[in-house]
Amino acid sequence: MASSSSSSSSEKRWRYDVFLSFRGKDTRKTFTDNLHKALERAGVNAFMDDSELKKGENITAELEGAIRGSRISVIVFSENYGDSIWCLEELVQIMECKNTLGQLVFPIFYHVDPSHVRRQIGMFGPAFEKHEARYVGTDKVSRWRTALRGAANLSGFDIAGRYEGDFIHDIIGEICGRLNNTYLHVADYPVGIDSRVAYICNSLSVGLDDVRMVGIWGMGGIGKTSLAKAIYNKYIHSFESKFSCKC
Repeated sequence: MASSSSSSSSEKRWRYDVFLSFRGKDTRKTFTDNLHKALERAGVNAFMDDSELKKGENITAELEGAIRGSRISVIVFSENYGDSIWCLEELVQIMECKNTLGQLVFPIFYHVDPSHVRRQIGMFGPAFEKHEARYVGTDKVSRWRTALRGAANLSGFDIAGRYEGDFIHDIIGEICGRLNNTYLHVADYPVGIDSRVAYICNSLSVGLDDVRMVGIWGMGGIGKTSLAKAIYNKYIHSFESKFSCKC
């Protein structure tokens, strides 16, 4: 009962599927807008801040709540991302949520070199020279540098000369796959199931360009449903769509 309650409370915590962090002057009306619309078409509830002008240096409580209430944060690193104190404070919050709430974080490198983000050089260099001069004696810049290093070291997406439509398609596929991967409960103590799963999986030849149908037959109570669920869970990451039923 404890694990069921924990799972239920986790689901209720999420207000949004995705939080989009981006530099408005770079991508609001171009890449990020296209990505947001693609997420909506895919049925993903994504939060995108609509306010053009940010006031002050601290993000609002509403925005912080949106970050904490999102299952996945997507960070669009672009040319002027490092200039924005607002974006950097968002990033710190996102990385804190990753560490404390288990939030998934995907960096997108939109015409910026991931190593430049990681090391704050290149396009990010002049911005951080200004930050260092402005915030002498505070820990702000060190927190931003730590957050950038952490985010840039995560597995993400680099456009690197690709067509934007194909690039967005791959991002949507990855996000939808993560959101839809709900594992089925097999059993508390699935003794001896691994060898049976391996036997059937060897017959499936997953990865071949064909269709396989497997029937599991036997008397009641011997674990047919548990076996089917275990196989489903094993391959849940491999398919764009899936469903389960008990006949």
